[in-house]
Amino acid sequence: MKILLIMDPGIPVPPALYGGHERLVSLFAEEYHKMGHEVTLLAGPGSHCSGKTVAFGTNDLGRSKQVRFYEARFVWKYLRNNRNSFDLIHNFGRLVYLLPVLNNPVKKIMTYGRPVAQGGIKIVNSLPNRNLIFTACSNNCVATGNVKGRWETVYNAIDFSQYKLNTKVTEDAPLMFLGRLDRIKGAHTAIQVAKATNNQLIIAGNISHTVEDQAYFKTVIEPQIDHKQIKYVGPLNDAEKNSRLGHAKALLFPIEWDEPFGMVMIEAMGCGTPVIAFRRGSVPEVVKNGINGFIVDDAAGMQQKISEIGTIDRSMCRKTAMERFNVNVIACNYLQLFYDK
Repeated sequence: MKILLIMDPGIPVPPALYGGHERLVSLFAEEYHKMGHEVTLLAGPGSHCSGKTVAFGTNDLGRSKQVRFYEARFVWKYLRNNRNSFDLIHNFGRLVYLLPVLNNPVKKIMTYGRPVAQGGIKIVNSLPNRNLIFTACSNNCVATGNVKGRWETVYNAIDFSQYKLNTKVTEDAPLMFLGRLDRIKGAHTAIQVAKATNNQLIIAGNISHTVEDQAYFKTVIEPQIDHKQIKYVGPLNDAEKNSRLGHAKALLFPIEWDEPFGMVMIEAMGCGTPVIAFRRGSVPEVVKNGINGFIVDDAAGMQQKISEIGTIDRSMCRKTAMERFNVNVIACNYLQLFYDK
């Protein structure tokens, strides 16, 4: 099968550090190629895969609307010129990219990893279209856009072979917080929980470029970093992430919004590290209570479950997550949508 994968410019595919969807697109490009399919990747400069890569646009997350329009024009021209060259177009980028092929017989999967703007869904479904399937990374995320058209839940994935299982950690092993340092991610709550339970906390992740979130880091998080109990180690590459997660007793996930998926949860599980997470967004779909972590409602519940973290079998934590979220499983789930009548 000939497959075209599309991703917005802004961050290369695969990303060097931060870039959740870019990492996913890279994984699926490689997995589809491994399965014997002919893959073309349409993505930002510096992108690459084992198949063919067509670069476009600018790697700048703050690029203007005008630049984004030129990017859309590039994709439209490419699809018009190659509309009959592919069996499947799998779009992780903007929905507007698909306009030239909406009513073309080629099968199309439009994948979302964040809350969906319903206006665009209604507009596209009011136009003549064929063989278009919408997917989102959790039932929770599907619910934000399921107003028209065909919708399916297909979870996010990681390559578990890239994560090393650590079956045992020391009693004084640290807790871990890994994520973008926005208020809604809850790093301040992780600090509160670590202090209340007398645990060391390793904080890792990038500081958002927005004025509001930079102020949050400067005024709320940074004053509590003492480099002893509370440490901030910055963004992590894949090797660093593997090591830090593997040596943590638990990952804290105290989100203050309805996170559509939360890749870091399954990355931690890939190392055998259980997750203690707030009952928001996709958490109840990802965390199996008492098996690969605990679902709690507040900081007090998180503190309580830290004392029970030793009851989690770290090998089973990894196994149960790998059975559901390994890249080969999820790639097959996507391709099954192609084969379904």
